[in-house]
Amino acid sequence: MSRDPNKSCLPPDPNPVRPKLALPAGACDAHCHVFGPAVKFPYAADRSYTPPDAPVEKLRALHAHLGIARAVIVHASCHGSEMDVTLDAIASSHDTYRGVAVVEDGISDRELERLHAGGIRGIRFNFVRHLGGVPDLAVFYRLLRRIKPLGWHIVLHFDAGDLLEQQALLARIDVPFIIDHMGRVKATEGLDQKPFQSLLALYRNNPLAWIKICGAERVSVGKRPFRDAVPFAQALIAIDSKRLLWGTDWPHPNITRDMPNDGELVDLLAEMCPDESIRKRILVDNPTTMYWS
Repeated sequence: MSRDPNKSCLPPDPNPVRPKLALPAGACDAHCHVFGPAVKFPYAADRSYTPPDAPVEKLRALHAHLGIARAVIVHASCHGSEMDVTLDAIASSHDTYRGVAVVEDGISDRELERLHAGGIRGIRFNFVRHLGGVPDLAVFYRLLRRIKPLGWHIVLHFDAGDLLEQQALLARIDVPFIIDHMGRVKATEGLDQKPFQSLLALYRNNPLAWIKICGAERVSVGKRPFRDAVPFAQALIAIDSKRLLWGTDWPHPNITRDMPNDGELVDLLAEMCPDESIRKRILVDNPTTMYWS
């Protein structure tokens, strides 16, 4: 797939509402990004998009506004495999941030150890077409073998169709893995669509499978506040809430329709999960298990 570094994306909503939902102590935004600033942390030459700067200071201010205490920085593809922007954000957090890396096949053991010491606990693979499509699977399996002794997990950014096409790959994974954004299934296709039924079966039957019930704007038809994504999260919660995570996805890269308001996303979680004890599990207990244990 061709890459276009001149493709820009919109900035996040600068005026997040204050959520009605009060989050529990220790709540974690388990999926967010830091972009730049480019003068300090340049974007990769072969990136597929160029975002507006969204530095860690703005993320920290957003979290204070929303009532979020901890975060997992998912390293963004626009920064390539140069990890300094994410490591810097984690180092500034006083142990309240962890991270997920993007790494190359030739990464050394010493570098993996440095990333671990810096708060990295997993690596991410992009399968989505606009970010390059299916990665080299030989590299994929080599990296899985190398991260297993570290106790890391992998994060899989899938298009909905990948939930059907990558069944053999999913069955071979022998470390914990997280499916981003409910597999990017399409709300317009309904709960009975094959990709979502495949996701439900995966979650029900594979104890290594975790899922993020976030990215409502990527599941929805694209109209705030994205309530058409709620039934999909509810169906996953009904199976088991012990391997679910939630995040804002701030600053929402590559959104071309309604830009989410992060305060509204917090309140959307209350609709997805009205039970306070289950919300605490998703926001506090599960991220602790995955990232701070």
